[in-house]
Amino acid sequence: MNKKTAVYLVAALAAMTLALSACGAATNNQGASPSSPASGGVTSQPDQEILIVIDQTDKPVEGNMFDFAINKAPEGFQLKAMEWKSDKSHIKNTVAEAAEHGGNGEDGFYISGNGQFSGFIYPDSMKGEEGEVIFTFTNEKGQELTWKKNITLK
Repeated sequence: MNKKTAVYLVAALAAMTLALSACGAATNNQGASPSSPASGGVTSQPDQEILIVIDQTDKPVEGNMFDFAINKAPEGFQLKAMEWKSDKSHIKNTVAEAAEHGGNGEDGFYISGNGQFSGFIYPDSMKGEEGEVIFTFTNEKGQELTWKKNITLK
């Protein structure tokens, strides 16, 4: 299975999960690692809440990836960039780059399906890395807010 097919399969699974969540269905996280699904992080302004869920549960696809969903963005702000930072690697993608990756299946952050599906694809060499996922939001005045979460890539 190629990366593009894998991205579409994961996207379909994410859509089903989101649909169940929207209907108020309870989800079962048994077997999930302590960091997946995970939410948390910090913002640079305490009055602006940001809620992002990172899902590292196993998926029936080739390759390494995690999904993320922005459940609550700060009011008046939009997503600007997504980053993975560890001692071994640093990957930063803009929203435009992530949209390109959503179409071509390249490694890095991706957003596909009209923004419905999003995640991070990484090579085997990055498995086991401990690092930080960082999401940066900006407003029309150029102010930035960040959300950060420490995870280990599976």
